[in-house]
Formats: sequence, structure tokens, C-alpha cells
Amino acid sequence: MLSAAAAMVVGMTAAAVKPPFANASPAEIRAALLPEERPDFDREYRRALEAAAESLTLDELHETLTCWRRVAWMTQSDPTAHRRMLRTAAERLTGGTMPADEPVARTKARLGL
Repeated sequence: MLSAAAAMVVGMTAAAVKPPFANASPAEIRAALLPEERPDFDREYRRALEAAAESLTLDELHETLTCWRRVAWMTQSDPTAHRRMLRTAAERLTGGTMPADEPVARTKARLGL
């Protein structure tokens, strides 16, 4: 069991560590994505900017960037694993086998993304 002081240090250390891409700009996010996913990011980012202009809030923009930061993190840590994850999700959704060389855009279309 940790002392109160040790627990405080551990809590402060954990709070200070941010995941990769936590503060990434839209340009940094885009650069980290698979080339095939960049048009999806562009479309969703522009849609979120338009929503922000209409609603005068940044909620949708922040949510969009948070989601894409996670995708950027997964992609950069292992692009092959990211592609494999998309294929596995499509296989589970469709009950079929996806070709290993299937373009990401086609796999995402199977997922409704």
C-alpha cells in the first residue's frame, strides 16, 4: 500500500504524462495518418469547422480532433496493425474474409465509415 505522499506523487506523475498526439495540431494529425485516411480526416475536419461557425461552439471540433488524434496515435505506433484492425473489424461485421491487400478505403466502406 502506498503512503499518502507516494500516492500523491504517483497521481501527479500519471496526470502529467500525456499520450502521443494529445496536443497535436490538425496538420500534425493529418501527417500521421495513412495516406488513404487523409481525405476522411479532411472531410470530417472541414465539417467540424463549419459546425463551429454555425453553432459558435468548438465542441464538435474538439470531439473530431480527439477521435482523429487516437487514429493518428494507432497509425504511427504500427501502421500495419492499424490496417489489420480495420480488416478484422470488417471481417467480424460482414462474417467474411477480407483480402490482406484490400485498399483501406474499401475496407472502411464495408464498415460504413
